[in-house]
Amino acid sequence: MAHTYTVLLYHIVFSTKHRQPLIDAETQKLLYPYMAGIIANHGGKAMIINGTADHVHILCRLKSKPDVADVVQAIKGSSSKHYHDQTGRMEFAWQEGYGAFTVSYSQQDRVYRYIQNQAEHHRKRSFAEEYEGLLIKHGVKYDSRFFLD
Repeated sequence: MAHTYTVLLYHIVFSTKHRQPLIDAETQKLLYPYMAGIIANHGGKAMIINGTADHVHILCRLKSKPDVADVVQAIKGSSSKHYHDQTGRMEFAWQEGYGAFTVSYSQQDRVYRYIQNQAEHHRKRSFAEEYEGLLIKHGVKYDSRFFLD
């Protein structure tokens, strides 16, 4: 085959360090567009970024290179530095780990709506319950003692 064709859709999830509720409306306005820019700088496209006070969900399309781990590392590292530079407040940090789940092209609208409705969704479920549900749904083996560290 002369060309390589890919559609790599990811649902990426990570929280603030120790799940501290640090993401208010102003922080969202500061971070979410910046995160979308980081994804674009890596050749991808952020379809939606949303979350609550202690975590973020990203639905994005990425290229095969750089890999998803490199893009997530760039998103987390650069966005926290951007926050520090813009606010002068150093308390903001992301957790060390993350979840990245592939999304079928046919399911992208469903995942988009799920991310769009985070505030409503979290009236019923905590982040811990949500994240554990995602791990189970995607067949990820994890140690429940450490899955949120």
